[in-house]
Amino acid sequence: MALVSQTGPSHSIRTEIVRYKAGKMVVVSMTYHMKASKMKELCGGFLSSSCNSSKKEQILCINDSGFRCNRGHRIIVAASPPAEDAVIARGPLTKEDLVDYLASGCKPKEKWRIGTEHEKFGFEFGTLRPITYEQIEELLNGIAERFDWEKIKEGDYIIGLKQGKQSISLEPGGQFELSGAPLETLHQTCAEVNSHLYQVKAVAEEMGIGFLGIGFQPKWALKDIPIMPKGRYHIMRNYMPKVGTLGLDMMFRTCTVQVNLDFISEADMIRKFRAGLALQPIATALFANSPFMEGKPNGYLSMRSHIWTDTDNNRTGMLPFVFDDSFGRFEQYVDYALDVPMYFVYRKKKYIDCTGMTFRDFMAGKLPCIPGELPTLNDWENHLTTIFPEVRLKRYLEMRGADGGPWRRLCALPAFWVGILYDEVSLQKVLDMTVDWTAEERQMLRNKVPKSGLKTPFRDGLLRHVAEDVVQWARDGLERRGFKESGFLNEVTEVGRTGVTPAEKLLELYHGKWRQTVDPVFEELLYRGESDSCGTGGFFCV
Repeated sequence: MALVSQTGPSHSIRTEIVRYKAGKMVVVSMTYHMKASKMKELCGGFLSSSCNSSKKEQILCINDSGFRCNRGHRIIVAASPPAEDAVIARGPLTKEDLVDYLASGCKPKEKWRIGTEHEKFGFEFGTLRPITYEQIEELLNGIAERFDWEKIKEGDYIIGLKQGKQSISLEPGGQFELSGAPLETLHQTCAEVNSHLYQVKAVAEEMGIGFLGIGFQPKWALKDIPIMPKGRYHIMRNYMPKVGTLGLDMMFRTCTVQVNLDFISEADMIRKFRAGLALQPIATALFANSPFMEGKPNGYLSMRSHIWTDTDNNRTGMLPFVFDDSFGRFEQYVDYALDVPMYFVYRKKKYIDCTGMTFRDFMAGKLPCIPGELPTLNDWENHLTTIFPEVRLKRYLEMRGADGGPWRRLCALPAFWVGILYDEVSLQKVLDMTVDWTAEERQMLRNKVPKSGLKTPFRDGLLRHVAEDVVQWARDGLERRGFKESGFLNEVTEVGRTGVTPAEKLLELYHGKWRQTVDPVFEELLYRGESDSCGTGGFFCV
């Protein structure tokens, strides 16, 4: 049953999904508040089929004219964390529900999209010090009021913004993140980056602050980094030192760029998962951009990548099981995620510390932090966001191996992965090339690339020789897409050809004209908005 009640310019929709299986009935309810113009989108958007299920279930939803539309196929409810009333299960969730949640991400090729996320460090022009929460609050308010973003609050604190399918959020140390909308082409991705950074710059410059595109905070110690007022980060901050030595550095002093991509089926997911994991060290090397710590070289080209090797090994890494012959279903990733220790549960607008317990315990009602309570799909979605392998599976695949960088490289990373993973010919070339790479070789690359980059020895040569081929395959894949996107790869083509990473160029400057000070990096990698381009021969990202 679906009930609609109008409240001013928006509507409140409560949807009940009734499932009949194995002689039991499960009702999942959701409450939404939105404008009437969005209801039709809601009706269609939740009616996505599971990839591998012949079971039929029923849903009633309300379209924007107030008419009911009946659908006779399975749906998976999309949860939007954190909101404790987003999904309320009137019956225990089953493992099948968790599998179906992942399977609901399967999309036909014409609906594949590109989602790009990037983080950046804010700093004061005069002192180069990290910006405080109070400055971030002023910045968020300014962007919201000037450019019509909706404010996101946790208690009395503004912690982010939302506009359409884009969102701005804060990482633990105030790193400023854009989570972009799912877009069809790289031109749209670069335009989105351009628009976001223009808006940020318009407000930030008036405040005397700028933003730095780099993978690790180059100058300031951990004690100098502000702490954002978000409940989940308080829990993580207390937990991280128990499970690794570098977790706090990960939280407060790293920035990344990642791209999120779709799959058509379980089989397609597996092929892309394997290719993504195998190539992640190459992406790390191509985009290595974090050679400094506390004012001097740190011994790594990608300190950010190295930090993940000792953050929390229960939830990070190269996931060797993905390459096992037995890996063939979403269910196996669910089994992995069920046993990853939890961070929290969100209830009554508060984060409850559940560290050390697993989601499998939660499914059995055995969490001491909320005794007897059972999880919702919203809890499952939250939990999936706290798992940090080099490639992460949700209802799409996240490529997570790259350092933060300047504007021109924010467009290059999605170009690299789209050219490989969204083109069948290039994807198959990667799978053929990596099929005999052993787990030990993949782990060796993961461990050594943060220090030696594309000069890492591999088999009979250097990783550079592999990377050069892979970049060319990515370019070929983009050409076959037909959107004239291959220019976005110009930024990394030279890196692959020469084997000289962005970090090595920074180190050359440090030892040369910078005279062994890191302060000029704040100028070198500042998001200016005047001269950086996406490399598309006329399409500027700035």
